[in-house]
Order: sequence, then C-alpha cells, then structure tokens
Amino acid sequence: MTASVPREKQRVTAAEWIERAGAVQPRTEAFIDGRFVPAASGRTFPDIAGRDGSKIADVAEGGEEDVNRAVAAARASFDDRRWSDRSPADRKRVLLRLADRIREQRDELALLESLDVGKPIRDTLAVDVPSAAKTIQWYAETIDKLYGEVGPTGPDALSLVTREPIGVVAAIVPWNYPLIITAWKLGAALATGNSVVLKPASQSPLSALRLAELASEAGLPDGVLNVVPGPGAIIGNALARHPAVDKIAFTGSTEVGKSLLRAIGETDIKGVTLEMGGKSPQLVLADVGSIEAAASSIGWGIFYNSGQTCNAGSRLIVHRSIREELVERIAALGRDLAPAEPLDPATRLGAIVDERQLAKVLGYVELGRTEGARVVAGGERVREDTGGYYIPPTILDGVDNAWRVAREEIFGPVLTVTEFDDEDEGLRIANDSPFGLAAGLWTRDVKKAHRLARRLRAGTVWVNTFDASDITVPFGGFKQSGFGRDKGLAALDGYTQLKTTWLDLSDD
Repeated sequence: MTASVPREKQRVTAAEWIERAGAVQPRTEAFIDGRFVPAASGRTFPDIAGRDGSKIADVAEGGEEDVNRAVAAARASFDDRRWSDRSPADRKRVLLRLADRIREQRDELALLESLDVGKPIRDTLAVDVPSAAKTIQWYAETIDKLYGEVGPTGPDALSLVTREPIGVVAAIVPWNYPLIITAWKLGAALATGNSVVLKPASQSPLSALRLAELASEAGLPDGVLNVVPGPGAIIGNALARHPAVDKIAFTGSTEVGKSLLRAIGETDIKGVTLEMGGKSPQLVLADVGSIEAAASSIGWGIFYNSGQTCNAGSRLIVHRSIREELVERIAALGRDLAPAEPLDPATRLGAIVDERQLAKVLGYVELGRTEGARVVAGGERVREDTGGYYIPPTILDGVDNAWRVAREEIFGPVLTVTEFDDEDEGLRIANDSPFGLAAGLWTRDVKKAHRLARRLRAGTVWVNTFDASDITVPFGGFKQSGFGRDKGLAALDGYTQLKTTWLDLSDD
C-alpha cells in the first residue's frame, strides 16, 4: 500500500495552477484603519495579468482623499502610541505571527504574485514568499536586541542616546518584486515602531492588500498599516507633499524618485530613502577562472525575472580576448530559457509585466539596432497568440558605452556587450554610468579582485558570482541609483531618529 503524500508536499501541476487562477478572488479595496474600503471616488482600475493579458480584478483606484484618510489613520495610531509603546517582546510576537501567516498562505500569495507580474510560479513559491516571511521574521528578532548608549559625560551628568521611531512612513514599492521589497520596508519600519501607508504599484496591488489583512490577523493594531492602491502620479505626489508624513521610503525608477524629491522640496522637509534605477556592469577580465561559470551567472543575472530587476547585470564589459566565447555561451543559455506559461512549474522565464513595459523593451532593442548594435540573440516578441507579453533573452553585441542602450535602464532581458583591451579601460567603462547600484567582477586574481572592487562605484560588488544576497547585509546604491539602504541593520537607521536625553546629576 502506497503511503499518501501530504497535500502541501504534492507537486501542483500547471493545469491545477491555471484552474486556481480562474477561481481567485483577491482583496481589491483599499485597506485603511484596519478595514477594507472602496476608494472615496468609487473608481476602480483593471489589474491585468502579464501571462495572457486578461483582467484579474478591478481594484480600488485611490486618490488624494484616500491618501488623506490613510495618513490620518496612521498619524492617529502613531500619536497615541498604540504600537510604538508596546513592549519589544510584544511587537516581536506580532511580527513573528505575521511571518508565520505569510508562510501559511504561501500558495495564495505566490499565485497572486505570479498573476500580477508574470513571474514563474516556481520562483514565487520558492523565492518571493519565503523571502518575505524571512525578512519579517528577521526584523522581528532585532526588536529586543537593539540597545541605546550612555554618553561619556562624567560624574555630574548622565546622557542617554536612544532610538525613536520616525513617525508616519510612506512606503512606495515597485511591481518587479512586490512582496520582497514590501517586506524589506515593512519589516524595518514596523520593527522600529512606526506607522505605515503603503502604496503598491498599480501593476501589482494584490499581494500588498492580502499582506495587510494577514498583518491585522497577526495582531497589528488598526491604523498602523494602511494600503492605498492607485496611480503613482497622484498617490505618490500626495504622500510626498503631505505634512503628516514623516518619511518617504521609495523603490522605483530614477525619474519617479526625482519627482518625489521635487515634491518634498517644494512643500516640506521629511526623511527620504531612495532605491532607484540601475545599469549594473559585469566586468570580466581576461584571467577569469571559468568562462562557463561566468556565462551562467552573467546570463541569469540579466535574464532572471525577465530582466525586470533593478540590479540586473545588464552591461557586459569583457576583455576582447574572451568576448566571443563568453557571448556565445550566454547566448546558448538564453536559447534554453524560452519564455513560457508562468503557472507551469517547469517554466524558468515568464512574462513581461504589461504591454507598456513590453513596448519599452522592444523599443530599446530597435534603438540598439539603429545605434549600430548586432542582435545576436532574441530581440522579438514571442508567444503573442497567448495574449501575454513575452520577449526571449536578448543580446546586443558591439555596443559603445556612449550609446543610449548602454546608459539607460531597459528593465527587460536585454544584455549589452562592450569590449575593452586593458584593465584601466574596463574599469573606466564600468564606472562611466549615471547609476551605481551594483556591479559584478570576474577574475581569479584575489589581489586584483580586492583592488578593483574598491574602485567600482556601486553599492554592491559581487566577485566571481552575481546577485548573491541575504537579509543580513544592506542593499542600496551610489549616484542616481539613490541613497539610504534596505535590508540589514543599516535599514533601521532610516526609520529611526536618535534622541539625546541629558540629566544633570550635580548637587547644585
């Protein structure tokens, strides 16, 4: 007799995931002050699935009045200290319960994420949902392990340095990794006692709304977490200009980040962290150890998530002597990664998020041709008959670093290839970018690796690997990739302020 396999351990087939997708009934209203409510205007917008262009649901289209309601709820919850004054142990228990609830709802959250943004269900199940849960758990564990300081003031005075929450945080997150990046911001903000208004991207509102419900079930007080979906130009601007918002925590494009800075500068002074665009170089020296290993990491570093990753290694800067072999190996990997149905567990490359982003990516490929690049792989829309938005791994060879395709963020599975002859030239090309989010460096010379890693102007430098990470280390960029950090203990600095309390102990 064959033992039965627990349902959670069984492999769900593509047909079963597609059947579940047809029956999905997501939360679609704004979440304000502990309950779901329609937009004040009554308007909705269609949430479209990248996999086939179908409508998933009509979602509440928030506006300025909804922002005002959400900020008022967050302000009230912060001012009466219903969350920040809870004991560290109590806040820790709530966030640990939230992490558990995320894990319990893994299949539902993974399906919502895959439907919203077109990424393979195997990735949302194995990466996105577990990463979000781990992040919330990790920040929960920091709550009762952070200490203040006593200043060296001498016997007649006592100076205490303590961390205090910054207040009402407006977290604005993108559509490429909605759950993961939302967890980065919520974990640090809630662990330090803040109240939050979360603005998810219009392309990916569903997991954020469900997450708010799970947080409420875990015991987070009403008003501490509010979610307002809707157009970024309206909601983001309203949050940036709102006098009761104390902090903007933004991840997204450099253009939108600049617009938020302008709005803040015109109206207010508030805390800001920005994690913005990237055009990360993969600097491959002639003495690279294994071309095969480099090709695999570099290929996955740009093709994973259909290239819709802020730190994607989108610029290959390679020594002339190994360019041909390396490019061919990356192209071969790309040919094995044909885009397919995201809800098929065998699929490794899914869809572009929406039609607008697909048109942008294809426009850059055509621009590359016009500028003089050779398209050696991909470059055309595929699976058009599905109604979805798909483009295969694409390589533009012979690119001059001054061309737009080498300097502007494409945000698709498009790799540009630029040659160099000597180490200094390669380093100069790698650093010649308005962005500085991440970089890859490939050499078997450990001294050279240390020396060049220090000279690469990027927030993260990977040596002989790419996109390896952990919640324990900070993430953020230099130059137009922004300032401030997500992840790690460094993120807590962005959600707290230091207070000095001075006590006079003299007898006078």
